[in-house]
Formats: sequence, C-alpha cells, structure tokens
Amino acid sequence: MKKIIFAFAMLFSITAYTQNKPSQATGNEQETVAQTDAADTFNPQTKPENMKEVQAYLKECGAFFIATTDGDQPHVRAFGVSEIINGRLYIMTGKVKDVYKQMAANGKFEICAMKKSGSEWMRVTGTLVNDDDLAVKEEFLNRNESLKSMYKVDDDNMAVLYITNGTARFCSFSGPERKVNF
Repeated sequence: MKKIIFAFAMLFSITAYTQNKPSQATGNEQETVAQTDAADTFNPQTKPENMKEVQAYLKECGAFFIATTDGDQPHVRAFGVSEIINGRLYIMTGKVKDVYKQMAANGKFEICAMKKSGSEWMRVTGTLVNDDDLAVKEEFLNRNESLKSMYKVDDDNMAVLYITNGTARFCSFSGPERKVNF
C-alpha cells in the first residue's frame, strides 16, 4: 500500500511539473512532432553509458509512467517498453492514441519509474521526437515480440519516439539525488 501511495505522490509531482506550459500546437498534430536533426543538439555532458543506465533502470522497474499535457491538463500513463537503437533511447505507442497526439502537440514529457523496493525512483525529462524509420520500428518489434500482435512496421499507427536532451534524476529516501544527461 505504501508503494501505491508513494507512486501516486510521485505522479502528482510530475503533473505539477507539466502544468506550467500549455500546448501551442497548430495544424496537424502528428506533423508537429519534432522531426529535425536540430532536436539532436549535442550536450558535452552526455555520455552513452548514461543512456544505457537510464534504459537499464526502466527495464528493471518494468512499468514506468509518462506525463504529457493536453492544453493545461496533465495526463499520466503507464508504459512498459524502451529500447536503445542506433544510439537513441526509444519508447513506443500508437499514433491513434491520445498520448501520441499529446506528444505530437508538445514533445516535452516526464517519466517516473520506481524500483520494486519502493524506496528508489528515477525521473526523466526531455523532448520526444517521432522517428518513422521502418528499420527502427522493425528492430523495436523484434526486441518486443509481444507487441507484434498489436502493431506492424508499416501500419501507419506504430510510433517510435526517441528522447533528446534527456536528463535523468536518480532519487532515494536514503541518499542524495544524482543527475545525468543523455
């Protein structure tokens, strides 16, 4: 029960973070997802091992929660898959889902993942960028066989999004916060 209460407390803190900027999207939401190389600005403090550490933490936690916004209303949803492909950390969803539409309108997000102990968690912020590369989608599905019954590489629904300008904060009740960029 403590874990559930703590998870809800974390989610409320995430929603407070995401409420401060309403979407400014216009036109077709799916076309507003950042798809340029400009989103891949190099951060000299970024190290490939940081991305691997973040992804390993997400995998260890199993489920993780992503906060998005719809105008000034925050929304939090459970996700369960992430993959590093071609040096980028990806998540996946369907383009027909509201969560994708919210990500398309405003790529800023926050993830909260809690270890099973209930005393350690990670918060990740950054911007999500849609990637329509069929090879990336195929690799994502090959690594997550259970998703093949719901998505196809060329179904125009499967969305793989990678994180740019990522920052992860590793937190616990027993020690100081540690922050890494990826």
